[in-house]
Amino acid sequence: MVEQRRYLSARGGEWAFAIVGLPCALLGGGYALAALYAGALLSLTVVGLPFVVVALLGARRLGALHRWLVGRLLGEYVEAPARLPRPAGVYARGRVVLTDPVAWRALLYLVLRLPLGVLGFAIAVALPLGCGWLASFPLWIRLGGGARPATWLDAVSVVLGLVVLSAVPGAIRALNGANRRLARLLLGPARAQQRVRELETARATLLADNTDQLRRLERDLHDGTQARLVALAITLSLAEDALAPPSGPDLGRLRTLMNRARGQTDDAITELRRLTRGIHPVALDGGLGEALPGLTATSPVPVTIRLDLAERPHQVVERVVYFCAAELLTNIAKHSGARSAELTVSAADDRVRLSVRDDGRGGAALGAGTGLTGLAERLAAVDGVLRVDSPPGGPTMVVAELPARLR
Repeated sequence: MVEQRRYLSARGGEWAFAIVGLPCALLGGGYALAALYAGALLSLTVVGLPFVVVALLGARRLGALHRWLVGRLLGEYVEAPARLPRPAGVYARGRVVLTDPVAWRALLYLVLRLPLGVLGFAIAVALPLGCGWLASFPLWIRLGGGARPATWLDAVSVVLGLVVLSAVPGAIRALNGANRRLARLLLGPARAQQRVRELETARATLLADNTDQLRRLERDLHDGTQARLVALAITLSLAEDALAPPSGPDLGRLRTLMNRARGQTDDAITELRRLTRGIHPVALDGGLGEALPGLTATSPVPVTIRLDLAERPHQVVERVVYFCAAELLTNIAKHSGARSAELTVSAADDRVRLSVRDDGRGGAALGAGTGLTGLAERLAAVDGVLRVDSPPGGPTMVVAELPARLR
């Protein structure tokens, strides 16, 4: 019923885009076709290449206008492409424009947007007017020709007009879905540029995380392990004093000091193990097959684990998968209210897939403050992706997929 109501309705922005988009589509399509036609005619002349350069710059600007319209009226945010570099020299700048994939894709968008714009205006304006005329056809025919008996054609025209009119909002929604996909495909940054941005963001995130980890490690070593070792050194010094007093060794005091030193040594070793575990878990030396069961055993929520590791991934990939699993299990324990969870890891065909499912309250999402955004950024650094499916009321399924080998 909800899907039916959604089909039978369209937002105001979608209607506005279908109507206001027509002049923009005519302007952009006419510009693109004229630029392509004139560029082909002038290609063998001196002004051919300069004309194409100017036309491509204009296509970029018109693409920005359409990107704004799609975001404003359809609610579809399309990331703006990077600005063109400005090398020294006219010829170098012209070469940059001519080889700019964003400008050529914007030109293609303007050509394809033209028929979509005309079709959208026809559906939003012409089709409802035609349906109104068809539904009121029996009335018009009687106003023009006097009294006339009702026929089955009158009933068909009314029903047909109302049926087609009820389908108009669904057609608007479907057409604007095509407009959204077209804008995402052609008005955003080129795939290579987008990949560079993702890697730069992931690298900055990893550098910041590594810096924070190093500072935290330095603080823990200074405030924890170093203090324990200093206390141990003091205890051993006191024990040395107890061995050679003027009246002979004080065995009782010496035994107490040695017991204290043994306890301080154990505490220092435990502290060092805790710190090194955060750098590289010792369990990973045997691979994910040995590390993950130990990780799930420490979870306060019962976890069923399923492993299908036909091949061993790269060590860096193993470390990313391990810490993703640890973060997701921590999220389940802290935020989900789940009674049970399931962790599945498979490695085959040079891909590693980690999925964690719980029966908690749901509602998890990227950017919702549960660490999922940080996980997505870490996965992006190794060309991985994170998908979250967590409807309110649960269950929650988080899937991380990444290559088994780093290239």
